[in-house]
Amino acid sequence: MHQVIYTPNAPEPIGPYSQATLAGNTLYVSGQIPIDPASGELVMTSIEAETAQVMKNLEAILTAAGTTFAHVVKCSIFVSDMNNFAQVNEIYGKSFVSNPPARETVEVSCLPKHVNVEISCIAIV
Repeated sequence: MHQVIYTPNAPEPIGPYSQATLAGNTLYVSGQIPIDPASGELVMTSIEAETAQVMKNLEAILTAAGTTFAHVVKCSIFVSDMNNFAQVNEIYGKSFVSNPPARETVEVSCLPKHVNVEISCIAIV
């Protein structure tokens, strides 16, 4: 059995998926893109702003599930241009100041809504 996690503080799913699902004590958070949940608009002013919004969206879902970035064990980062890696890494790293999770970062040809970054994670609750 699993429990669907939903919060209005993160963007509505743009397809047939949940923001996150909790199976036992493991939380699987769907990939987040830089949509401002309050306005529904994309935050695309810079790669730093995009990444910051993605991290806010992840944090909102983690909070709704009763956990924090401190309990994230794995992240997957998808970028449209690996030349943005340093900027994404800098903003991402602010959420993981000690004991960062395992992760991979891959460049992809296109992301939903043509954004530049998408991040998903797995956490313990």
